[in-house]
Amino acid sequence: MKEKDTVRTKSDVILIGAGIMSATLGVLLKELAPHLTITVLERLDAAARESSNAWNNAGTGHSAFCELNYTIENEDGSIQTKKALQIAEWFEISKEFWGYLSGTKRILDADEFIHSIPHYSFVWGEENVSFLKKRYEALKKYQLFKDLIYSDDTKTLTEWLPLVMSGRDSSEPVAATKMELGTDVNFGTLTRAMFRYLESFPDVHVHYFEDVKDLERSENGLWHLTSNNIQTHEKEHHEAKFVFIGAGGGSLPLLEKSDIPEASGFGGFPVSGQWLRCRNRDVIKQHFAKVYGKANVGSPPMSVPHLDTRIIEGKKELLFGPFAGFTTKFLKRGSYLDLVKSLEFDNIFPMLSAGMHNLPLTKYLIGQAIQSHEDRIDALREYFPEVKSEDWELVIAGQRVQVIKKDEEEGGVLEFGTEVVSAKDGSLAALLGASPGASTSVSIMLEVLADCFPKEMSSNEWKSKLKMMIPSFGESMKDNPEVCLVSRRNTAELLELNQTEKTNVGSKR
Repeated sequence: MKEKDTVRTKSDVILIGAGIMSATLGVLLKELAPHLTITVLERLDAAARESSNAWNNAGTGHSAFCELNYTIENEDGSIQTKKALQIAEWFEISKEFWGYLSGTKRILDADEFIHSIPHYSFVWGEENVSFLKKRYEALKKYQLFKDLIYSDDTKTLTEWLPLVMSGRDSSEPVAATKMELGTDVNFGTLTRAMFRYLESFPDVHVHYFEDVKDLERSENGLWHLTSNNIQTHEKEHHEAKFVFIGAGGGSLPLLEKSDIPEASGFGGFPVSGQWLRCRNRDVIKQHFAKVYGKANVGSPPMSVPHLDTRIIEGKKELLFGPFAGFTTKFLKRGSYLDLVKSLEFDNIFPMLSAGMHNLPLTKYLIGQAIQSHEDRIDALREYFPEVKSEDWELVIAGQRVQVIKKDEEEGGVLEFGTEVVSAKDGSLAALLGASPGASTSVSIMLEVLADCFPKEMSSNEWKSKLKMMIPSFGESMKDNPEVCLVSRRNTAELLELNQTEKTNVGSKR
């Protein structure tokens, strides 16, 4: 290597991107193997400035309590529950890990990043009311959803959701389910707290303003990364045995540069996000809930509307959305050339094929992009009948890049979840996709560990440490009600969250 190419950092692990995923993986690795040296490379000036930022994501503890898109109705009228149960369990696992970190004072007090806020699903019209009742009955069988409450009584719904019910047409059937155990999570605050913990170790180094431009496998088996320092405009070089690409929308281009065979055929479809934000403090005081509705027929899962109480920087906020739009950027602070630059010989056909099979999505995004303020207010009026246009303003949320994969039958398919792509030898992993990412970050990173550190994950040492941090590790909350009850009892205490009388845990809120 030439003198000008002198390696600036040599590490066991490099994490690209300073978001919730890299923070979670970094902390897990440092707890499991304290001897590991870790370097973090982030292109912006601080952690959690893109997808993990509080204003750039929903902040809902995505536990499937209220998200109707996780429970699809089959043609025979039955309800699919598999995805909802999986996501509910994954979120409980995240809470266990956060409870461990907060309870052992590795990060700040839980009150700084997680709050109890009830989750509601709200629908209107006979067909939707019927669907919600069947969904309730299907999920209620499982301990994870035992505390779900259903009502189609107007008086009860008015007590639950006064803002939603006031001024509504009394002749129209309405119904809602309520889950008191819902939460709001400030993933930005949580991410920064985990990075502060990581930076307390002398062998963990976080470098900001580092824009990773290339990565390749060296002859010595190490990964060699080249970055551009945005402040000094100098090219810098880094080496590591293991690389994790957790750069949000920026992960796909970097994964392509790695040239690992497992990355072949992956593409990305970028979608921008927007919110209506309430400016009237009197209105904000009247609503304390996350209210999710049902997406309109033909709309993608990402379009599920919600009237959403948030706690951001210690202040109560009220958002409605999301509203989507088409963009060619992969990051909020990215380039309009991101989509074009991501095209390669092995993914052009899957991306074109996925586009052809998702023309309604394109039509939907165009329609969203040309909406006026009053169009958005009309959408909000379905959840808040007495809304006043002047009380709301439009704010820009984060970018999301949906995964496109090769498919033998259709050529290419568009996915609406997250996807871990790992090298066969376990030396590199990347996370693609979006929701419910942050809420299930711990389970996703456990998957990365299983793929890339299989020997260590099968060792008694790592198993015992994981069991200490995540008490339900290796057990099923879906199949074992007692595991679920014990988990929720413990995390309620550690995270100071509301809990039901069934677990004999009081509330501090």
